[in-house]
Amino acid sequence: MKESTTLKETNYSALSTLVTVFFFWGFIAAGNSVFIPFCKHYFNLDQFQSQLIDFAFYTAYYIGALGLFAYGAFGGKDLVGKWGYKRSIVYGLLFSALGAAAMIFAVNANTFAGMLAGLFIVALGFSLQQTAANPFAINLGDPSTGNSRVNLGGAINSFGTTIGPILVAVALFGSTAAITDEQIAGLSLSKVIILYTCVGTLFIAAAALFYFSKKVPDGILIEKTENANKALYILLAMTGLLIIMFAPVFSSYKTDLTNASPDEIHAMNMYRMKWLLGALAVVVIGLLAANLSAKKKSEGWGAMQYPQLVLGMLAIFVYVGVEVAIGSNLGELLRQPDFGAFQASEATPYIAMYWGSLMIGRWAGAITAFKFSKMTKNILLFIIPFIAFTVVIVVNTIAQYDMKPLYYYAFCVLLQIVAFFISKEKPVRTLLVFSLLGVVAMIIGTMTTGTVAVYAFLSGGLCCSIMWPAIFNLSIAGLGKYTTQGSAFLIMMILGGGIIPPIQGKLADVIGIHQSYWVGVICFSYLAFFAFAVKGILKRQGIDYDAQVDEKVNH
Repeated sequence: MKESTTLKETNYSALSTLVTVFFFWGFIAAGNSVFIPFCKHYFNLDQFQSQLIDFAFYTAYYIGALGLFAYGAFGGKDLVGKWGYKRSIVYGLLFSALGAAAMIFAVNANTFAGMLAGLFIVALGFSLQQTAANPFAINLGDPSTGNSRVNLGGAINSFGTTIGPILVAVALFGSTAAITDEQIAGLSLSKVIILYTCVGTLFIAAAALFYFSKKVPDGILIEKTENANKALYILLAMTGLLIIMFAPVFSSYKTDLTNASPDEIHAMNMYRMKWLLGALAVVVIGLLAANLSAKKKSEGWGAMQYPQLVLGMLAIFVYVGVEVAIGSNLGELLRQPDFGAFQASEATPYIAMYWGSLMIGRWAGAITAFKFSKMTKNILLFIIPFIAFTVVIVVNTIAQYDMKPLYYYAFCVLLQIVAFFISKEKPVRTLLVFSLLGVVAMIIGTMTTGTVAVYAFLSGGLCCSIMWPAIFNLSIAGLGKYTTQGSAFLIMMILGGGIIPPIQGKLADVIGIHQSYWVGVICFSYLAFFAFAVKGILKRQGIDYDAQVDEKVNH
């Protein structure tokens, strides 16, 4: 039977409420980029120790999503499906509010470990929110255009990443002006208490908005969770091995290397690198082994019986890892003589533009979530990225940063617009085109120096900007009753943000920060492979989103 060419109507009222939670994820995650140097100098930490903030934050996504899946495996019912998407998001926001409260108690106790625990709890709440929110956005309209609705959420998320660091800087330092390490060390922790009191209040307010909104459907799924014991066992085994790998890394954060010799520092770097690479191997080998086993006998694997989901888990792992790694290592790159020898305050505009690049692409990707004519969409697709670029420039200029060296970055934005027109709203093609652009950008960056290289690395943000919805949509395509289970698996893989960035950081100690960006080449190459492979996998299951989008958009 020929599939209908009529698009399912999008529930815009519910979607407008849903995207508010996307803002919080971006605001808090990007705000960590300011919180990290604050903790580094206040608690006298080295670079690796300060990066444990990201480590704790992104690891929580894995633990939270694993807990949701384990509940379903042992209880026979999917917890998110039982609660419904709406209540799950409300509970997630309230849990994040508890994390903000834990941060306040940790600050009063003046303990860095307590702050890590508080951020871990905040991110656990985010894990529940994301497990519900992403498939919820897809279900609020036609599945073939779910990519656009998640992009809209990503656009709001990126606005949070754009203003988050600025607002956090103002909250902690009183302004966005450059501040010395000595001044940071002398700041009062009472400002952190005020910051997280406000954050916790916002979480509670958002939860109330969701709870009392009659526009947002409950999104309850009543299907019984199917047997997925094999998937649970391999994930628990992977978790045990990850704990073994992480324990030496985490315990070494107390090691004081202030007066250590170069050989001692190198030995510690290699020690940490060994365990981090071990953690990476656990994830990659574990998931590939699951995929091979499920091909032979699908019973007991649940959502993991679908190869698009397993390969998509690795894609999310790699995508989050490369997105965070590029930004986290950018400041150190810009300190090098070949890249401007910038001081920390001078590098801020470039880091702001990197995170702003994510907003530029996501604003453009969100256009197709609305009912516009084809001509109007094409006009907006050309204009919106430049509007977003201007917003990034203006916001940071108001914050007293010199953005003049980045005016010519508009040419990179123009190249992204061309890529959007080539992609034609098709998820597979979009992911493939932007992954290949990412490979090219990273190669250009590693083979050159100066402004060309800096712009190339910054454009990694433009390439990453629309990948999440494409990967997510393609990974859960055709999962049916396993959709929320598959969503939980994908959220687990945000763990990549806690493994790949420190691996690149440690690699930089061995071969230099510039050449460490070959990590980005490898990551984008896998994403291109996933785009190529998933198209064939879905076609064999009778799913061709690119063809569906083409048929329905042109109808």
